[in-house]
Amino acid sequence: MVGTRAVFFDVDFTLIHPGPRFQGVGYQEMCARHGVAVDAARFEAAVAAASGLLDSSEQLYDAAIFVNYTNRIIELMGGAGPGVDAASQELYDEWAQHHHFSLYEDVSAALRRLHADGHRLGLISNSHRCLVSFQSHFELDGLIAVAVSSSAHGYLKPHPSIFRAALELMQVRPDAAVMVGDSLAHDVDGARQVGMSGVLLDRGGRVAAPPAGVPVIRSLDELPDLLSRG
Repeated sequence: MVGTRAVFFDVDFTLIHPGPRFQGVGYQEMCARHGVAVDAARFEAAVAAASGLLDSSEQLYDAAIFVNYTNRIIELMGGAGPGVDAASQELYDEWAQHHHFSLYEDVSAALRRLHADGHRLGLISNSHRCLVSFQSHFELDGLIAVAVSSSAHGYLKPHPSIFRAALELMQVRPDAAVMVGDSLAHDVDGARQVGMSGVLLDRGGRVAAPPAGVPVIRSLDELPDLLSRG
């Protein structure tokens, strides 16, 4: 990847991770406020089972996709009744609030090193989170040159339009840009279809056999050296 001028990052589960609000106990507490009883112990299995709902065939951003996804998680945790919809909507709204999330420990140093090495940095996110206040909240001001969210752009990753929009804003050719993210389908494959390189961030070590030609890193600490050696 020698010759890379721009590095784009996914946001959720790449740069930041959710706190207790978006774990089993947090769901349980939110649902209880709306008169819905759920089993917190079923949270992880419910998330895995509901994940297919996030794969929109049209790849158009629609808040209903994420609300329905949350709704399904609650149902799979045992929730039922009229309060499910209200709890799902409130959880969707709170997902955009920065204080519910924490920056991974490796992010700040990695981004500062990349920036110091002369790379231009960007964000491409499927979230409805404000990416301007995101930078200020997590003390990343001055590091990020371009930020594109699917809620503002209109298309979700892996649609090529959102990657092309980011490249145009960055004023960089696809072959001089890299996309880094935790999703092979949304981040890596989406970027590669427009001519960018892709790097898969596998923090949990869950990817046994990545596709040929796709570099896999366990931490962003590995990224600067990967880009410098190609």
